[in-house]
Amino acid sequence: MNHAVIFAGGTGSRMNARNLPKQFLKIYGKPVIIHTLEVFEKCDSIDSIIVVIIKGWEGHLKELLEQYRITKVKKVVSGGDTGQQSIYNGLKEINEGIVVIHDGVRPFISSSLIEENIKVATESQVAITCVKAKETLVSVENKKISGVLSRDISYMARAPQTFDVHLLKSAHSKAIADEDYSFVDSCAIVKNYFPETEINIVECGSENIKITTQEDFYLAKAMFSLEEDEQLYGFKRGDEK
Repeated sequence: MNHAVIFAGGTGSRMNARNLPKQFLKIYGKPVIIHTLEVFEKCDSIDSIIVVIIKGWEGHLKELLEQYRITKVKKVVSGGDTGQQSIYNGLKEINEGIVVIHDGVRPFISSSLIEENIKVATESQVAITCVKAKETLVSVENKKISGVLSRDISYMARAPQTFDVHLLKSAHSKAIADEDYSFVDSCAIVKNYFPETEINIVECGSENIKITTQEDFYLAKAMFSLEEDEQLYGFKRGDEK
């Protein structure tokens, strides 16, 4: 079976959201988390969804799931103190198969991107969504550039990140045994504990943004407007006038 763990445990501190966590802010009449969940709901390759939500907001999310008729969500679990712990809370609800880890505030994905992740992870245990870097990446130490990465090999890891469930749970178990909760994402934890594992990428477009700041929020509004134009007028990204 193919499962999704949707991580929505952030508080929205960088968004300066005073009343609602960022995943519940509305864009085009729907909370961001619902926009994201609807893609997974409609994806034929996804059998079940686990949502990890910030503590205290479980009931609010369940009301939204009922309101928007999201039926694939099998469990809503509370987040932990870190993103790593929150994802593990979701993983504990899954015993086998493929798991797609995704950010609840990253709504501009597609069924085809999810399905390609599942295909690659089924063949090789891991698939990491990446976008080609448009600008030069440098490493900095003490505010001085210590290295420049060739743009030909420069990518930025995004989500979804997809794994064989047993592999990812094993990596998390090792991190818990080491009392190490510092890993930035699932790719990093697997790379650390299973360095021999082949990690393949699935390329995505630059539209696959994470809504974290106020600037991201306004960009997302513009992108939803563009999608509406595509549906109404047949306009496509990149069309020439």
